[in-house]
Amino acid sequence: MKRLLFFMMAVCAMTAAAQEEKSVTLDEVTVKGSRTVQKVDGQWIYPSKQQIESSSNGYSLLAKLTLPHIRVDEAMNSITALTNLGSVQVRINDIIATREDLLSLDMQGVDRIEFIDNPGVRYGEDIAYIINIRVKKPTSGYVVGSQLTNTLTTVNGSESLFGKVNHGRSEFALNYSLDYRNFKGAAYNETSAYHLENGDVVTMNRHSQNTQNKNLSHQAQFTYSLSDSSYVLQAKLKGSTNICPQRRDASMVLNETPYDEHSSSRNSLPSIDVYYHQDFLRHQSLTANVVGTYIKTTGDIENNEGGDYHYTTDGQTYTLWSEAIYENRLKPFTLSTGAQFAQRYSHNIYQGDVEATNDMHTSSLYLFSQLKGHLGLLNYMGGLGVSRRYYRQADTKQNFWLFRPKLTVSYPIAEGLKLKYDFEISQHTSQIALVSDVSIKQNSMETILGNPDIHPNRMTSHHLLLSYDTPRFTSELQGYYRINSHCNMEKYIRQNGHFYQTQTNADNECSFFYVESYNQWDIIPDKLSATVYGGIYRFFNFGEDYTHTYTSFNGGCSLEAYLGSWVLGAYADNGWNFMEGEHRGHQAPAWYFTASYRMSDALSISLFVQHPFSQHPLTNKTEVVSRYVQKDISQHYRDYGNMITLKLSWRLDRGRKYRDIQRTMNHSDNETGIVSPKLIE
Repeated sequence: MKRLLFFMMAVCAMTAAAQEEKSVTLDEVTVKGSRTVQKVDGQWIYPSKQQIESSSNGYSLLAKLTLPHIRVDEAMNSITALTNLGSVQVRINDIIATREDLLSLDMQGVDRIEFIDNPGVRYGEDIAYIINIRVKKPTSGYVVGSQLTNTLTTVNGSESLFGKVNHGRSEFALNYSLDYRNFKGAAYNETSAYHLENGDVVTMNRHSQNTQNKNLSHQAQFTYSLSDSSYVLQAKLKGSTNICPQRRDASMVLNETPYDEHSSSRNSLPSIDVYYHQDFLRHQSLTANVVGTYIKTTGDIENNEGGDYHYTTDGQTYTLWSEAIYENRLKPFTLSTGAQFAQRYSHNIYQGDVEATNDMHTSSLYLFSQLKGHLGLLNYMGGLGVSRRYYRQADTKQNFWLFRPKLTVSYPIAEGLKLKYDFEISQHTSQIALVSDVSIKQNSMETILGNPDIHPNRMTSHHLLLSYDTPRFTSELQGYYRINSHCNMEKYIRQNGHFYQTQTNADNECSFFYVESYNQWDIIPDKLSATVYGGIYRFFNFGEDYTHTYTSFNGGCSLEAYLGSWVLGAYADNGWNFMEGEHRGHQAPAWYFTASYRMSDALSISLFVQHPFSQHPLTNKTEVVSRYVQKDISQHYRDYGNMITLKLSWRLDRGRKYRDIQRTMNHSDNETGIVSPKLIE
């Protein structure tokens, strides 16, 4: 059914886009110019008046833009990158935004969205997409509001309150949110084949009978900002914790033998963030940011397949992160240079069937310099990042120097038609948990084995983009090719009838390329718009003792209709299908309908219907194709099927006046470094 829905939406969008302009009769429609402006590192998008007025928060606005490779789930307050190029980072006025910042976004002050799909060296590593929301600075008045989001078909909700007061140069902001869920009905199925040393093959079938995931947590955030036209001084205090432990309980069956899986964890994460930005000499600026984070984690995990296996975790992580950036806006280019420094200490204790104390000291120093400007019609961005990474764990010490050159050029071929090329060499560093020397049993046949000797790997990428823009139509055709040399790839080790999953560098190489088209059409300006995108992806994985290839199609489409106080929308994508190492992954597809009604300037109501026409939609699918271990894993979730969520948004503001752009910030750490089994959520 989901494939039929996806196909019908794509056909409808393309058919509507093909209609002749003369077939549409409109009153008082004025098209002043394209709302999309192509830049050397991405594009600027100017939301329409209808999009801003019908959006209750930042998630709502971004969902209406249908950005390439980005899935925005407005009901669940999540933003996902539909590729494995890296993560997506959302910012407000250049600084990383929290979920609370997006929920309380001042919609009246939104100026534009800067979608950067080609981040420069300024943004660090493993960042594939930047969504930067430019918002004007309020100088007076206040705004208070709340958003109550509740799923009608299961126990799931998010309730938030916020308020901002501006007086003179000062702003006080307070946010509080409460999240809860109790999901049931997960159907987990796994068929595995293990090849032993004597040639025998052990086949196992694991499936769940009853599974429950529940969580109750809250977050609070206080921000004070002091600013005028030339400087911003801002301090933010943020804290989050689980009111009740986050639990997962599952009754499993292995080849008709029942066993239980349980996990419980509690996290507390306070952070303090101090930010300062100063403009001077009209075209120069200096930015400084210091962030301190503390993470307290406790856990209790039980996996009784093949016998009792129970252990607890108690972890503490301290992080200090700082950044300083100097920028000089010269003509015809802008010079940016700066440094980032981070120091992290993790102390994790495992007790029970896993007895270990893991202390990890890591530090990094990142220096970068970048030029961005134009030579006639040629726009360019070039830079170099250099980083030093230090790592110490027990007797293992590592010290790396990593280099990241990057060059991007774009040139207008004709009116509305632009060609852009990007070249980059960068390094990828594994997550802290993967380099831990702790071993955790996955099941009776497998163990996850950390590798402290993993080295960062080099990534070389080429990106060619041809874009065409008119006031009502945007189209992109792009090709991308990446080579990961000596990359961190998984490896299964067979020993005495047991299998250890780890990662190695050696002579591994992982590469892929894709060709994709993205098209967006304002069928009726400010009334009806359609988006269709899709591409072919090809993956190559060359390990120490294996070669795996895979070809997939990834795409999606959407429709948005603005009918006075009503906004109707439909969205569908087929997820993200990829292969990395010996895993072939299938991110779950998504399809949903939305309807929003603006009752007044202060009150709006929205209805989300997710995964309609499906009782048990797929939420995860993975295949393992090792010569020692083959697996076919899938999970379907009853509570995600025909999921209906209602959101009530209320916002009241008085005396709001605006001036130039304000910056906010958040760079708190959230990586605990604790090794855990791969539990299906």
